[in-house]
Amino acid sequence: MIDNATDHQSAEAHLTTASAPQPHLQPTTLNISSIDGRYHQLTAELGPIVSEQALTSYRLNVEARWLRYQITHPQLSAHLPEPATIQNHSAIMACLDQLATKNISTTSCAHIKSLEQTTRHDVKAVEYYLRHVLEKLNAPAPYIALIHFGCTSEDINNLAYGMMLHDTRSILLRDMNSVLDQLNQLATCYAANPMLSRTHGQPASPTTMGKELAVFSHRLHRQMEQLKHQTIFGKWSGAVGNYNAHCVAWPELSWPDIAHEFVTSIKPLKHNSMVTQIEPHDALSEYCDTLKRFDAIAIDLCRDIWSYISLNYFSQKSTDSETGSSTMPHKINPIHFENAEGNFGIARSLATHFSDKLLISRLQRDLTDSTVMRSFGTMVAHHQVAIKNLLAGFTKITLNQQAMDDDLDQAWEVLGEPLQTIMRTHGITDSYEQLKALTRGKTITQARYQQLVNQLHGLSASSRAQLLELTPHNYIGLARELATQPFCTTDADM
Repeated sequence: MIDNATDHQSAEAHLTTASAPQPHLQPTTLNISSIDGRYHQLTAELGPIVSEQALTSYRLNVEARWLRYQITHPQLSAHLPEPATIQNHSAIMACLDQLATKNISTTSCAHIKSLEQTTRHDVKAVEYYLRHVLEKLNAPAPYIALIHFGCTSEDINNLAYGMMLHDTRSILLRDMNSVLDQLNQLATCYAANPMLSRTHGQPASPTTMGKELAVFSHRLHRQMEQLKHQTIFGKWSGAVGNYNAHCVAWPELSWPDIAHEFVTSIKPLKHNSMVTQIEPHDALSEYCDTLKRFDAIAIDLCRDIWSYISLNYFSQKSTDSETGSSTMPHKINPIHFENAEGNFGIARSLATHFSDKLLISRLQRDLTDSTVMRSFGTMVAHHQVAIKNLLAGFTKITLNQQAMDDDLDQAWEVLGEPLQTIMRTHGITDSYEQLKALTRGKTITQARYQQLVNQLHGLSASSRAQLLELTPHNYIGLARELATQPFCTTDADM
């Protein structure tokens, strides 16, 4: 996979780059995107994976891999000179090995971009760059002639993006796992801390804070597992997917087998043999759909924690140097959860567009997917900004059990549920109606609840005693056990 180093001693040094223009670095205050401005430090590690320079590197990786594959393939190399007769053969192969696995330097990327000024074609510029590198090593003409052999630019691009998707997934899964770790720690810590539920915004049967956080952990874990196992496909079959040029050159070879072997040599890509000029992006759409679902669940989590902060169930740690409000000095705003929600929303919107649009291409191909894919890094970056803000938010909240206890003490009416349930077990047919008349819209105190229990007819002594032991604080069912339940496969995953 790709080495994230951007500058290294390599065979690229054989190419004179003094004439290559240096990239112009604008002050961050002039950046249009918040990702490259305000949030640059939060997303800097993505640069070697999803930037324009990274895409150029991946393309060069593919071109170098393909040339090396041809040179070493028993049938494709049959017409080539014997390696022993080629001067610098070991240096040439070492160069290809390096270009196939390393990120290029900033100066080399600038050189390729200078070539693109002439070619007006980004993949062609990479092809010419590889040609210049090999010419500096005095590679024989038959080797140079095989650069980009049988390829349409989309053969290069789809594998380059496939490598990018794989390397990006490692970052995504790491960050997702960090969220799960934090949620699981909080769920375990607060597994037995009771609180009042709210359904439709109204008081409902008690739960524990740990169990409610564990619900999000389980939901997010399922999406993370789907992303982990998402197949990434690649194609390698020429201009319209039929191996037209390949068969003209060497009709005796099994090109589908060659394509399969080459594509699958780029781990963990799988070969898609039924394509047009482009790999149809169905799996990429599924990849984005999973991110979209993860982000939607994460938005739900941010909003719930925001609500718990509003209810004072969570207190926020203050930082002396931070300003909560420019006019109200007492405030500690839940800015990390708000920031996370906003950035998850942007990432989700982009993922939605990708998953919808990339399934569609006119006839054998149009170019609309190309311009859309260039924003893949923007989507991932907003996702990462959201994740980091969410994690930062977790470190600033502490549970306020007193606030939760106060709410529970004021909500004895929620015990109407166990009351009417026990009545049902004793064959009382109008139990719900009785309790509805006695509790709905009325203030129920502990004394009033106990009075109701003692006045009800048809209950056994043991059931009456059981109900009198209940309080809003201990009526939590299996919430404590559920909060620490290990991840499991749902029926839908079978």
